[in-house]
Amino acid sequence: MQTIAPDSDYPSADHPVGYMFNPSRGRVLREYQLLYIVNGKGIFSNAGGNHEVIKGSVILLRPGEWHTYKPVREIGWTEYFIGFNGKMAEKAIDMMFDKDETVFNIGLNRELVNLYQHAIDVAATDRPAAQQLLCGMVLHMLGMVNFTARNESVATDRLDEIIEQAKAIMQEHVLQNIDLEKLADQLNISYSWFRKIFRDYTGHPPAKYFMLVKLRHAQYLLANTQESIKEIAFSLGFKSTEHFYTTFKRVTGYTPNIYRKLSTPEKRIVLK
Repeated sequence: MQTIAPDSDYPSADHPVGYMFNPSRGRVLREYQLLYIVNGKGIFSNAGGNHEVIKGSVILLRPGEWHTYKPVREIGWTEYFIGFNGKMAEKAIDMMFDKDETVFNIGLNRELVNLYQHAIDVAATDRPAAQQLLCGMVLHMLGMVNFTARNESVATDRLDEIIEQAKAIMQEHVLQNIDLEKLADQLNISYSWFRKIFRDYTGHPPAKYFMLVKLRHAQYLLANTQESIKEIAFSLGFKSTEHFYTTFKRVTGYTPNIYRKLSTPEKRIVLK
């Protein structure tokens, strides 16, 4: 796994030595590789042409086939990759994917990321039977990609639209409380699926994200108005001043009173 920062060279200096290549010339591998782009944007090219690569894209590389890829320099990306070979892998890929299928947009899948991270840990320990375990994990990854690509009910661009719409609704209703199950209904998706994709895209469950939106607005009110802490807590829909006080301190590290005192222009604290 590696993260390529914006305006950085690719491949980076710490790219695995045996896999260094010049993106302008491309390369031909002697093994399969499964790449998963979880952040950023780039381009992949093979004999079939150029393909846009976005977050949530999986690239299946086959041995003996010329290809090249790289992130957009101004954007960068984060990639997971694993190489494998053998008759079992060849048979599994032939069964699951057509020969011209290379790039799959499956969205952000936390379970697939966990498999990559687990594979990294297993490979690093190099304990007995590690290769057999990794073999099973690769088959699991391939099956997951195949299943998700065939059954994804909403396209990636639609997922982006749903999440951005949900975030906008939360921002608009920052001074109210939202029934998140009703919000999911409003977006025409199930609540369980909404929670999953929202967390995959933002890093937070919807309820926690909405709470952070409220606390950011609380910061603004504390720094820029003379409203009392009780008034702010009430306006943001907290069930009590004490609840607002403890939540604000837990997240920011400061009590509302201390935050207000420190929020001069030169000392302002920003909630990340």
